[in-house]
Amino acid sequence: MAHAVEKLGIRACLARSTMDTGEGLPASWASESTDSCVKIQEELFKKYHGSACGRVHVWFGLRQILNATDDLLLRTKELANKYKTGIHMHVAEIPYENKYVSEQRHVEHGTVTYLSKIGLLGSNLLAAHSVWVNPNEVDLMAKSSVKVSHCPASNLRMLGFAPIQEMLSAGVCVSIGTDGAPSNNRMSIVDEMYLASLIHKGKVVFTKGTTDPSALPAECILKMATVGGAKAVLQEHQIGSLEVGKKADLVVINPNTWTMMPIHDPIASLVYSMRTENVDSVMCDGQWIMREKRILTVNEDEIMKLAVEAANGILKRANICIPRRMNVL
Repeated sequence: MAHAVEKLGIRACLARSTMDTGEGLPASWASESTDSCVKIQEELFKKYHGSACGRVHVWFGLRQILNATDDLLLRTKELANKYKTGIHMHVAEIPYENKYVSEQRHVEHGTVTYLSKIGLLGSNLLAAHSVWVNPNEVDLMAKSSVKVSHCPASNLRMLGFAPIQEMLSAGVCVSIGTDGAPSNNRMSIVDEMYLASLIHKGKVVFTKGTTDPSALPAECILKMATVGGAKAVLQEHQIGSLEVGKKADLVVINPNTWTMMPIHDPIASLVYSMRTENVDSVMCDGQWIMREKRILTVNEDEIMKLAVEAANGILKRANICIPRRMNVL
């Protein structure tokens, strides 16, 4: 992944999905000890952090609390603090997770409550999803300056409604994410912005029985996708906004299509009307990596061909047969 980031010319925070316990893990994962989890991550940090002219940041990863012993949780926190980097962890994704933590770790509610108890909450924790958190846990996250990655499509597909309005009101930094391919077939921040703007308006209707079109307004969504994203990855002083002294990371939008015209309110148009085809060019660290919808750093056709071959290989090795539900020419 680090080599791909370097070749593409993009910027990335990379974290290994780390597990030292849990039921039903493949043998190769189940065999990992706490020591090996920590050792591998420290080696990855030393080898790749700061590579690609500083565009690669290596973080420490915790899959989720169901797959982490207290020893791994605390040692990960210790190492992240030592190396002044971030921790990525899936937090409070499903109700069962909170039930498990309450029963096994003996706390009143669930994951966030327990992470606060052992001291893992902090400004360098990026909590993915954070769907099943109660008001007290929202306050704990705010007081500890925890960052949240809100993944609207994934939440709609399989997790639930995260209390994003409550988090923002409490002062929690919330960014926008896509989650992974198995739970999001589009992987588009543009689509996630649109979804985030809608689902929380719908949530108000569902919970209160009244409509509120101003819930999570367009300007709030745009901040979540830009300055909120930069703050979530601990780089708000370098990226996230166009300012003198910051890195030259920018996206050029061509609004002159039927999808966005006419432009009355640019911010509203970016959130409610923009589609991925409106993205014209992308610059990272002062270098164009896409111009006029053409990727400049790699052969896009070749990459897509290799991706199809790799995917077919996985299906074959796993002995998975996809049902044929329609004829395709």
